[in-house]
Amino acid sequence: MNRVGEVIETARRARGLTQSELASVAGVTQAALSRYENGLRDPEEDALERVAEALGVTPTFLEHAGRKHGGMAVEAHMRRRATAPPGVWRRLEAQLNMYRWHASHLFEEVTVNAEQHVPFIDVLEADPEDAARLVRAQWRMPIGPVRDLVGWLESAGCLVFVEDFGSPRVDGVSQWIGDHPVILVNANAPADRMRLTLAHELGHLVMHTGVTAGQDVEAEAQVFAGEFLVPASVVKPALRNLKPAQLLALKLEYGVSMQALVERAFHLGVLSPVERTRIYKLFSARGWRTSEPGSEDIPAEHPKLSSTIAESLLSRGLNADEVATIAGFASASDNALFTGRGLRAV
Repeated sequence: MNRVGEVIETARRARGLTQSELASVAGVTQAALSRYENGLRDPEEDALERVAEALGVTPTFLEHAGRKHGGMAVEAHMRRRATAPPGVWRRLEAQLNMYRWHASHLFEEVTVNAEQHVPFIDVLEADPEDAARLVRAQWRMPIGPVRDLVGWLESAGCLVFVEDFGSPRVDGVSQWIGDHPVILVNANAPADRMRLTLAHELGHLVMHTGVTAGQDVEAEAQVFAGEFLVPASVVKPALRNLKPAQLLALKLEYGVSMQALVERAFHLGVLSPVERTRIYKLFSARGWRTSEPGSEDIPAEHPKLSSTIAESLLSRGLNADEVATIAGFASASDNALFTGRGLRAV
């Protein structure tokens, strides 16, 4: 597949369009679009412009995104349930690639000077809990609960996007874009689950850039997230002899679900299998397996970096359409990533 065809197909999948639907909007035949996507023919200039407009991107973006910023990366890490429909996670995988390309397009014009960085840690040299402790130490994070997790991620140059996935069965996806990682999380998840997903995806970015065959990467990322958000050295005494009121208090303190705290206690060996089962039976009887109390009291996480980048460009005298063009969008109305709405210029 040539790069133009790959970008067209990825953009189409990201928008949830069939070939027939895109061909109709772009004013080309489905047969011609199929040839474009399969690399059998390059679109003529006028056809390229119509396809780009239908996809909300610039013709230059279609021509150069795949060549300059690498082809479709299918190794994106994704926190999803086994029952997640393939159509949903494939669309999200395509969407993440589009975000990667748009961000890379923008980073050709904008330099982001991050205070920290997301390190690479070999899990053959440091286990997931050690990796989490090393990241916290490198970022000079305070001991105890993590406040404003998105803020810590963005201070390390990580782009975080929150949007509706259209399914509760996928929580988040992540991938590197050159020197900058990107995480996409489901807006419909409660704040406690979203925070765990963010830490889980951070674990993937830190430990799984080059995955070794046989690794249980999901289990490793979950252990990383547990130590990152709920450090054993601080919380372990409080996890003994767990009671519902105690779990709720810890949930509000650490910003993770009561179920996550039960699993943390079990992993740390302070909760026996029998006690774990007893607690989950209690949760089921109270309906807490599907809807826990206290979730609405955990502050929502709100990304700011992408808007801050846009505000920086606007403050230089660029208008919204020019910012969109730099990022590869057809117009300001198509630019869903770098809008700058609601923030002051920097």
